Amino acid sequence: MQEIYKENILDHFKHPRNFGPLKGAQTSAREVNTICGDEVEVQVKIKAGKISEIKFQGQGCAISQAAASMLTEEVKGKSIEEVQNLEKGDILKMLGIPISPARLKCALLALYATKNSLNKLKAKVTC
Repeated sequence: MQEIYKENILDHFKHPRNFGPLKGAQTSAREVNTICGDEVEVQVKIKAGKISEIKFQGQGCAISQAAASMLTEEVKGKSIEEVQNLEKGDILKMLGIPISPARLKCALLALYATKNSLNKLKAKVTC
């Protein structure tokens, strides 16, 4: 079973979904793993309180880039609150393989960037 997950990760790494710039993004955030240099920037558009479009850009290992691809697919159409409630376990479940402590930050870059971009948007609205 783990082999299927490994193939899925490699597919998302080689053929990332939602990769590239998002014209007209309302918010964005970038996260970097300073240990290895992996980076992910997430750009988001919101419509009626839900993520209508999301794209990412970045570079790094298969784990960080596949996790970003998987996450962007997962959150499209979800409410801001639903996305803010996602946790580390949700990402690990998406990846489907054990992640070592050293690679955990790579796996979570897109989650952190997505949540931070939504927090920025919320801050703009409340100001």
